[in-house]
Amino acid sequence: MTPPGAKVGGAYFSIENTGTTPDRLVSVAVAADIAGRAEIHEMSVTDGVMKMQMLPDGIAIPAGGTVALAPGGYHLMLQDLKQPLKEGASFKGTLTFEKAGTVAVEFKVEGMAGPKGAAGMQAADPHAGHGTPSN
Repeated sequence: MTPPGAKVGGAYFSIENTGTTPDRLVSVAVAADIAGRAEIHEMSVTDGVMKMQMLPDGIAIPAGGTVALAPGGYHLMLQDLKQPLKEGASFKGTLTFEKAGTVAVEFKVEGMAGPKGAAGMQAADPHAGHGTPSN
């Protein structure tokens, strides 16, 4: 959920790779009527200062491993929102992996507190066909 006038939103979920080969989340997309672009980001602390940066090379997903996209770490940023994201709504997107290819997902908008204090959206099936989602 985003407040009226917000131009960005975050998406949080986990990706589980049940395969025997490592993979990499390389890009994400949502419909143009939702956001101008979607990017893979990471929050990190350097010398006591928290900063957010885009990850142009994406996120490595180890074979047999799970990677969480969560507040304070990896996450998706939806930039240039075209409308407020309202609690209870959902919208479609795609996650593109280096080896698994493109996977269709549905993002469900949750309240500002969200699960475990996470504001933003949850992907309903972030790695279908390549692994088991762990939400």
